[in-house]
Amino acid sequence: MDGPQSLAPIAAPPARARRTAMMRLLGRGLETHVALPLFALLLVAALWLATLHMVRQEEQAARAAAAQATLELVDTYEAQMARSLSGIDQTLRVLQYAVEMNGPGAALGAMSAKGLLPPGVVFQVAIVGADGHILAANPSVRRGSDVSNSPWFAVHRERDGNAPFVSETIGRHEPHVVFSRRINDGAGRFAGVASVAVDPAFFTSSYEYSRLGARGLLGVAGEDGVVRAARVGDEVSWGQRIALGRPERVALGRVGVDAALRYASSRPLNGFPLVAVVGLSETEQMAAFAQQRRTWLLGAGAGTALLVLAVSLVSAWSWQLAKARRRERLAQETYAAASEASLDAFFVLRTVRAHDGAVLDFLIETTNSRAEQLTGLAKERMQGKRMSILLPTYLGIGIFDDLAAVASDGVAREAEWLAHELPHPDRWLHRQVVPVEGGVVAIVRDITERKLAEQRIRHLAHHDDLTGLPNRSLLRDRLGQAIRDAERKGGSVGLAFIDLDGFKLVNDGLGHNAGDELLKVVGARMGRCLRRNDTLARFGGDEFVILLPDLSSDPLALTPLLEKVRQAVTEPVEVEGQEVQVSCSMGVVLYPRDGQDANTLMMNADAAMYRAKENKNSFQFYASEMNASVEEKLVLLEGMRSALDACPGKACQFQLLYQPKIDLRTGRLFGVEALIRWNHPEHGMISPLRFIGLAEESGLIVPLGEWVLRTACAQGQAWRDAGLPEVAISVNVSARQFEEKRLVERIDGALRDSGLPPGLLEVEVTESSIMRDLARAVDKMREIEAMGVALSIDDFGTGYSSLSALKSFPISRLKIDKSFVADLAHSQDDQAIAMAVISLGHKLDLRVIAEGVETEEQRDFLRANDCDEMQGYLYSRPVPPERIAELLAEQGAAREAA
Repeated sequence: MDGPQSLAPIAAPPARARRTAMMRLLGRGLETHVALPLFALLLVAALWLATLHMVRQEEQAARAAAAQATLELVDTYEAQMARSLSGIDQTLRVLQYAVEMNGPGAALGAMSAKGLLPPGVVFQVAIVGADGHILAANPSVRRGSDVSNSPWFAVHRERDGNAPFVSETIGRHEPHVVFSRRINDGAGRFAGVASVAVDPAFFTSSYEYSRLGARGLLGVAGEDGVVRAARVGDEVSWGQRIALGRPERVALGRVGVDAALRYASSRPLNGFPLVAVVGLSETEQMAAFAQQRRTWLLGAGAGTALLVLAVSLVSAWSWQLAKARRRERLAQETYAAASEASLDAFFVLRTVRAHDGAVLDFLIETTNSRAEQLTGLAKERMQGKRMSILLPTYLGIGIFDDLAAVASDGVAREAEWLAHELPHPDRWLHRQVVPVEGGVVAIVRDITERKLAEQRIRHLAHHDDLTGLPNRSLLRDRLGQAIRDAERKGGSVGLAFIDLDGFKLVNDGLGHNAGDELLKVVGARMGRCLRRNDTLARFGGDEFVILLPDLSSDPLALTPLLEKVRQAVTEPVEVEGQEVQVSCSMGVVLYPRDGQDANTLMMNADAAMYRAKENKNSFQFYASEMNASVEEKLVLLEGMRSALDACPGKACQFQLLYQPKIDLRTGRLFGVEALIRWNHPEHGMISPLRFIGLAEESGLIVPLGEWVLRTACAQGQAWRDAGLPEVAISVNVSARQFEEKRLVERIDGALRDSGLPPGLLEVEVTESSIMRDLARAVDKMREIEAMGVALSIDDFGTGYSSLSALKSFPISRLKIDKSFVADLAHSQDDQAIAMAVISLGHKLDLRVIAEGVETEEQRDFLRANDCDEMQGYLYSRPVPPERIAELLAEQGAAREAA
């Protein structure tokens, strides 16, 4: 009996609550402003369902019509193309027969006499001999023209059979598609090719705007997917690769000719490896449907708008009545929910006043859950208690004064403070106190994370995120303050601009992680060398700056400290499991001797640092003439830009000289190296030593190198056109050029535009440029090799390539650097190096060339040790192209005489 009686009081309240909630929902649903919109929503849904159903039916009909029209067009176009191709094939067969009966010389005449030649305006008929030279053509072309390298000729030469072949569209100015058949002699051997070249526009001449529209597609593609001719409107194009769909089917998609969406179908053309392609623009075909769809949708929208307007007016009246009843209840519920969900602590306080109206204390009326977490006290414990009893610590830190002031004058106040007595001490808090009737509301928020974030932001704004050192912003602030202090006290300020020597080699060779680790170790070492009030900052990259305030005016007083820094930097560092060593170059300035402001001091320190880098691992005090050297570089840089803008053309200041390369065994001139010179209108002939490095730093080496490459290729082809013996041309490619993404494309463009065979071009690269990124360098070298261009390593022996890397390079020649050749007759070390390079090259099946050969003793030593080639002043200095032409002519005459 006790069990059921004890359960009934517990179960009843939840049941009553559920029934009450259901009745409330039912009553709200029966209110006019709820029921009427629901009914209207059903009407709108029915209206739109009917409208969309009609739209879908119309769309399906329109798409079916477009597909049917596409099939009809492809049928028509297939028939037209079949007739045209049949005529072309008939011409090829007659041409084969005429060659067999009359010979290649009289075949076209015989066909012309019988009226069998097609019109020359559209078709070019040609007979090509077995060696690839044109024997006869209509319309006539230059007799003897060589087409042996053309794919359509190579196919018939290398493959037996009588099947026709259709080339891709070729030619820029006069594009054409070549149809060809093999010609055999009486013994069945390859005797040549009969060809008919057709303008690609011929295949799309049947384009009709009335059927295809302005964006329709009509075209012919090969079974390989390459377009031979395609017409869209008035535009004829070719060469694109398209995806061929299944024959006899219509597909909606982007064919590949352009980005337009079309209904497309294709049909193979019997007898030829071609496919007829027809496409109708989806936009044009669906235009009528789109207009009709807009009409349907506008009608449905207008009906919906009228219905919504009527329902809105009625519902608004009902809503105003219901809103008034719920406003008070919602306000109470909203406040309770907001205070509980808020991240802020709420304290509702009632003022306790004295007889004279002065504020004595505050009574805690209510709080939220966040207030419980903040104070560590339960809500029930705080409610109804005086603040002075429950939270006495707050009365002594100014908070009570704020509360009393707000309760007295009614002006809201806010403040931040660091709390020490909370359950979680040392937290930053923000309070906002606002007046309410009979008391105040205190809103307290924990802002510790924001404060910490602000501190981190301030630190990051003035410090380098890698090394933790001050950055250039903080350095400039401290430099300005040091200058003001020195000016007031009559003292001096030192500034040392530091650049690491050899850092780029470590960064490129071992990776950026190793470089970052090296920067942190070196920065820490330099910091330990400084005084307490000195500043070491990272200026960017591998550049550091040391600020030395409160100095005497004697520069020599800085020497011990700078030497200590230099020695600390040069100590070996182990990064990524490998021991590396760098040095530093320092430029030093003193205020006020070398500048009166921060910008001048920084600029002069930078100039002194660049002078120090000429010797490496040293420090250099600033001298006024250093800026003159910088200004000279700027003048040369601007002059170089202007000179490049004038090239190519008669006003080009750059010119190429060519130094002969000689075979040491035969004495034959087999190649030349292209060397650039700058003939400045004011400064005369400028050595490459002065401007090549500047071009590397500024990035102008890329357009300058492309000019050298194109000029050298054009000159090589000019020698060939003059009937001179063929000679290989070597072109140097700098590290900056070799890393450039478009290098292979630029080489291909220079060869294509000049007509120079790839086998007559050699690209010379240095060891250091290859080793920066070995894997990528080898891939790029293989791309160049695949073009047929030779590769050689310049200045071999001065870099740091390993033998394991060397054997993977696709190169044909090693060049012994002139620094090893200069003392070859006297230095046993240089002799040993030269012999080692020659032996290594021959072991790897490479030819070896020595540069800088100036004496007979050097030549005799190289010849005695089986060096293959040489170049240098002993045979010839770099000379203009006219002199190379003379040497080649003399060599050719001597060979004929022999």
